[in-house]
Formats: sequence, C-alpha cells, structure tokens
Amino acid sequence: MNATDVLHYGHDFVLRNLADLPQEHWDTENVCGWWSTKNILAHLASFEYVLNEVTRSYIGGGPTPYLEQFIADHGKFNDFQVDIRKNKTPQETFDEYQARHAINLENLGKIPVETRRRAGTLPWYGNEYDLEDFIVYQYYGHKREHMSQVNVFKDSLKQSGVLPA
Repeated sequence: MNATDVLHYGHDFVLRNLADLPQEHWDTENVCGWWSTKNILAHLASFEYVLNEVTRSYIGGGPTPYLEQFIADHGKFNDFQVDIRKNKTPQETFDEYQARHAINLENLGKIPVETRRRAGTLPWYGNEYDLEDFIVYQYYGHKREHMSQVNVFKDSLKQSGVLPA
C-alpha cells in the first residue's frame, strides 16, 4: 500500500463529492445525524489535526492535544471539535481542512516507508497495526463514509428540485 496515495485519493474523493454542492447548502442540518455538511468537514478537519500530530510523532514530535483528546473519548472529541468551529463559515472550515491535509502529505513524505509499515508504533491504536493501517481505516474509509452521507443529502436536494438532477 502507498499511504501517500491513500491520503491523496481520500482527499480527492472529498473534493469531488463537495464540488457540486453549493456552499449555501453546507449549513443544512441532518446530513449525518444532526450534522450539516460543514459540520462533517469540521469533523474531518479535526481528524486531520490528529494525523498531523501522529505523523509529527515520527519526525520529531511535539505537543499532541488533539490526539490526547481523541484517545481519551472519541465522542466528546467529535462533539467538541465540531462545536469549536460552529462560527466559521463553510469556506473557512473547508480551508482549514485543506491546510491540515497538506501538512499531512508533507509530514508523511518525511517518514520512511519501512517505518510507516512497522506494526506497534501506535500502541494506543493497537499493537498489530501500523501507520498505514491507521491512515486507511481512519482517513480513507472515514472520508468515503461521510461523503456517502453528503451524496444522500445531495440526492434529496435533487429530488426536491433544489439542485438539478
């Protein structure tokens, strides 16, 4: 597996699936539970921060407040991270997501492939997993899941005549 490609294709999937949804509909609730598309993007941005800290841990370390919150309680992490972005515009939320993703690609490029594939380097995730596993499950699959929800929302807008079919 090529983790850089996995990150790229997951991000590209987000971009392609948001491209035809006008930002005026990004604040409409109930796309994923009560979350709007903007909330989903805020959630994905917060996960990009977690990956920033995880990848940085392989290349020099630094503080890990997002990772610590993520490990402590996923549910509280999700709610808190979405809530702190509630006053951002859809564009600001999207820009934040994009910026964090770019940092992840940069960081990942600094980590040798053999290190990425060494099981047990993320003990809080599971000793049998490596960084590439974490990226596939928590990033690629996660983005596909949430963009599927956005697509269901877009279909409902098309059925109601708000978006062209």
